[in-house]
Amino acid sequence: MITTKEVENAQNAWGEGVVKIGGLKDQRGQCESYSKEFIDKHYDFQNKEVLFKPTKTSVRQFRPTKEGALSYFIGGNAEYPEDKGFALQPWTKVRFENAALILEENRALAMGNYFFTDLNGGETKVEFTFGYTKDENGKLRIDLHHSSLPFNP
Repeated sequence: MITTKEVENAQNAWGEGVVKIGGLKDQRGQCESYSKEFIDKHYDFQNKEVLFKPTKTSVRQFRPTKEGALSYFIGGNAEYPEDKGFALQPWTKVRFENAALILEENRALAMGNYFFTDLNGGETKVEFTFGYTKDENGKLRIDLHHSSLPFNP
């Protein structure tokens, strides 16, 4: 059974990775290399398509491939011209607040808000739903990533 602590650990590691990507933005080669490792570590693209719908997209908003996810995080891919590199903000912290979890033997779902802190201490609130699957080594990998900005009436 996947535990709450395993999901929280995966979320914290993901957030730390996003912060690190932004810290490397001025060293493009290192940034790209680390971002590929980040995606391989946290997402399940090596085994299947991932249901990846990032926050700030409107033209090609669904990204079932590693290339689409990489472009969202760091930009620079002509196939996705709207991408500016979300992780290049840079962010100084990512904080998750889970509203609910569904925990199963080899699958977990998490839904809630996560908060991205910028260099001035301001937070951007984003809604998320992440699905996790346990790989052959017992590590959680994301196979569903949906995030969006809260409705603003």
